[in-house]
Amino acid sequence: MQTIPVLPPPATESPTPWNWARKNLFSTWYNSILTVVCLIIAFQTIKLIIVWATTKAQWRVLEANLPLFFAGRFPRDSYWRLWIVTAIIALLGGLTWGNIQRQERIWNPPLLIILGAAVVGAVISPIDLTSRLYLLGIIIVAAASYVIGRQIYPKIMGWMPAVWALSFPITLWLIKGGLGLTEVSTNDWGGLVLTLFLAVISIVLSFPLGVLLALGRQSSLPVVRLLSTLYIEIIRGLPLIGILFLGQVMLQLFLPPEYPKLDRVIRAIAGLTLFSGAYLAENVRGGLQAVPRGQIEAARSIGLNTPLLTILIVLPQALRIVIPAIGGQFIGLFMDTSLLSLFGMLELIGISRAVLANPSYIGRYAEVYIFVGIIYWIFCYSMSLASRKIERSLGVGQR
Repeated sequence: MQTIPVLPPPATESPTPWNWARKNLFSTWYNSILTVVCLIIAFQTIKLIIVWATTKAQWRVLEANLPLFFAGRFPRDSYWRLWIVTAIIALLGGLTWGNIQRQERIWNPPLLIILGAAVVGAVISPIDLTSRLYLLGIIIVAAASYVIGRQIYPKIMGWMPAVWALSFPITLWLIKGGLGLTEVSTNDWGGLVLTLFLAVISIVLSFPLGVLLALGRQSSLPVVRLLSTLYIEIIRGLPLIGILFLGQVMLQLFLPPEYPKLDRVIRAIAGLTLFSGAYLAENVRGGLQAVPRGQIEAARSIGLNTPLLTILIVLPQALRIVIPAIGGQFIGLFMDTSLLSLFGMLELIGISRAVLANPSYIGRYAEVYIFVGIIYWIFCYSMSLASRKIERSLGVGQR
């Protein structure tokens, strides 16, 4: 009987940058040409951007209007309230993120880069010394709470949704005032503060609305199913700008004169919530349909009634499946707040238009919109990053 010789394992190249480039960028002659052409184009593009940013751009428009971009016409003597709100969000966000990251290294390279960039940005930012100290303090709070969050037992972190919910009335009291604080009209809210307020409240309200609509469309009760389907299809057949127009302009025309006028921020949140809830319902319905039928039958065989079956078995699996779609919907809702600038609300885009209307800054569109675009990108990328992290922690697509 002939024996098969034992061969040594195939030789592998060491994973050096040069070996990676030779394998992926210069593997053939045409790949090499494409790589060189792309590098030349990228170099020239980056060179033009750097030259424009350092010699032609007039960043004074941002330095002079930085408070407007972040707080709108919020009274300057009440800025400390906004700093406290930011500190609360940083504290709770650090605790939550630290617990999610507990299985990974405490200070991985991307996190260190973000932390270093935040510190450098706080030091060199064109704001007064007091604001810089506030900003550095908030960064320290976020970093410390991240470390603490890694040490907290996961069962204790189960209370974090309730803590986040309790922080909302405190945040609203600090921003709006009352009960001992000077009241600030919503007409003075603006910039990033208004954008975040509209987006966060709309996201929080649209999620349960979308889940209820999805369950209603799957209901065995004909009336509930019909009403849910009608709502979803009617709202999805209308553009968001039309719904916002109805809420901001037409609603008051249909109400009796003696009826109190609804705050425009409430009307904006209602429009965004109703619109997003309909789209979210279809995302959740897709998850409900993906739950195996066998699990439903198994749950019924052990005596679970319909409400317990839905809450404990079906809904958790459905939501886990559609996390990517829900994350994308929330990112879209955050960006949709920019449409409210068409109705005179001074959120980020509205503030940008107001600044550019100043004769001193006419023509500074590139500087202003690049700055606003970076702000939108930071928040949207953070939401995308959090969504992917939740997917990995729940094993979406893996098990």
